[in-house]
Amino acid sequence: MNFPGTGGSIPRIPNLGGGNTPPGFDPNDPNVKWLTNAMESCYAKTVMSGVAGFALGGLFGMFMASMAYDTPYHVPGAPAVPGAAPAVPLSELPLKKQLAHGFRDMGQRSWSTAKNFGAVGALFAGIECGIEGLRAKNDIGNGVAAGCLTGAILARNGGPQAAAVGCAGFAAFSAAIDAWMRMPKDED
Repeated sequence: MNFPGTGGSIPRIPNLGGGNTPPGFDPNDPNVKWLTNAMESCYAKTVMSGVAGFALGGLFGMFMASMAYDTPYHVPGAPAVPGAAPAVPLSELPLKKQLAHGFRDMGQRSWSTAKNFGAVGALFAGIECGIEGLRAKNDIGNGVAAGCLTGAILARNGGPQAAAVGCAGFAAFSAAIDAWMRMPKDED
């Protein structure tokens, strides 16, 4: 495969276990070992999952906010807030106010979705890493158990039945995703 600027082929990185290592890289360097251990810790995995969930949630929230039509400006006959000016159809506002309203609504929804995705990602990753450390195994059972606990924690305010449904739902979703991720890939 040729990519622009590569000169016709992609250079291969030599096997790190052999004698040919990239110049300036020593796998036995204490700094490399420290960084590797830090990235494999449950704390780092939890933080990275929370940050990634926050970023993806923000993008998802922005996209969903651009598709929403449920603001008081769009709902005909929506009751006005007591003491506030009556709702005016968005199309009757000047363009600058329409844009300001749209961007404000999009920012609020993006922030809310980002916080939720970040919390779910951090919660799941932290629980899964803890279970993996306790069981000393890396298998599909860790994801299923972490999914069950995460779903139950997120649905705890709805009562025991909601917690059980949340547990079952998150566990099934985690099992499906984990099974798909562990499938052997076709190397055509």
